[in-house]
Amino acid sequence: MPVATGPPRTSPRSSTTRSRNARTPFREEVWQQLLEGIRFVAGDFTDEAAFATLKDTLQELDEAQGTGGNHAFYLSVPPKAFDLVISQLKKQGMTKSVKGAWSRVVIEKPFGHDLASAQVLERQVSSAFDSQSVFRIDHYLGKETVQNMLALRFANQLFEPIWNRNYIDHVQITMAEDIGIGGRAGYYDGIGAARDVIQNHLLQLLALTAMEEPTSFDAAQLRTEKQKVLAAARPPRDIAAHTARGQYRGGWAGGRQVLGYLEEEGIDQASQTETYAAIRVDIDNRRWAGVPFYLRTAKRMPRRVTEVALNLRRAPHLPFTHNDIEALGTNALVMRIQPDEGITLRFGAKVPATLMEIRDVTMDFAYGNSFAESSPEAYERLILDVLLGDPPLFPQHEEVELSWKILDPILDFWADIDTQPEGYASGSWGPESGRAMLARDGFVWRRP
Repeated sequence: MPVATGPPRTSPRSSTTRSRNARTPFREEVWQQLLEGIRFVAGDFTDEAAFATLKDTLQELDEAQGTGGNHAFYLSVPPKAFDLVISQLKKQGMTKSVKGAWSRVVIEKPFGHDLASAQVLERQVSSAFDSQSVFRIDHYLGKETVQNMLALRFANQLFEPIWNRNYIDHVQITMAEDIGIGGRAGYYDGIGAARDVIQNHLLQLLALTAMEEPTSFDAAQLRTEKQKVLAAARPPRDIAAHTARGQYRGGWAGGRQVLGYLEEEGIDQASQTETYAAIRVDIDNRRWAGVPFYLRTAKRMPRRVTEVALNLRRAPHLPFTHNDIEALGTNALVMRIQPDEGITLRFGAKVPATLMEIRDVTMDFAYGNSFAESSPEAYERLILDVLLGDPPLFPQHEEVELSWKILDPILDFWADIDTQPEGYASGSWGPESGRAMLARDGFVWRRP
């Protein structure tokens, strides 16, 4: 039962070395200060004595560090162990706030395996912790660029008038990774791309994109507007035509030869787990009726990228000949979430020449070029919000259950097919079924 890492005899790295994932250099004095508050309690999830020791250790730490009895339990454990760990914490009396101190719990995704299991998980958690003490962490909601989506739309009169079905043709939300599953076979196989990413990250991005303007940005108002969107969203009527799934095959990606999914260590040769998932979602409300939202996620793509692209309708009449606008696409507003954080606006412009020739051009805003301040890492921001008890960036169980209601019919349909997903080459943009899915509606996927 790892509760915290124990202090090593030596520094984990030299002070001149930069951590692979951190934006700031390692600082020895900060590490030593952190070590003073670290304790390690070893044990199994079934070991009541270990949890009793954990309680005693926390009490000793409270006295030594003056934390006032405030505790946040981060359950970075397999989902099947949630009930056992919560039961042990409850048995030791560590789940309820007492004498003005708080006790909070952080739940990592996936929030269940389907709607039924999500509801079971909610009952397990709520039996021990108050609703305001439960934080379901989705690191995408802690990204500065995700939060800037709200600022872009609601702080600028330029965009809000066109943010509706009258001007937007369709919306594409993509999260592509250029890596495979690595050493995560034990977690990933049986979960798949749809449960791992679409149910949480992408449907949250959809909700933030499509929500109505809240009266304020406090937690209750944000959650209410997101829930309205998710309640109005539905899976496609023709699931076979408007969903796609795939598995990456061996090949060349990133300049090196890589294994296919079924060749990865720990993966069953008959595995039907998808590493590519694309679905269409429709929102039945006045603002978005008739505007399809396409959600796509995959591993072993040509590059790592997450973006939300609003593609606008073509003008009803263009006073140009066909040759003049042959290379002209549709106007688009693209919010780049990672790694090249920023916003792109695509529109048509005249090519400098005597002829009236129109081509697509882009205007780019990049965070790194406009702001000297560095934003905190997503987890850094979210963990601080847990300690402060600030909940706007954490989805409630209602949002989780509404997301499963959208995804469950699709997962059930794929399970009934009982075949392996379509193969796609590593380093490509996915299987043919993914392209055909949009082609049926007259669209094509963006190439980020």
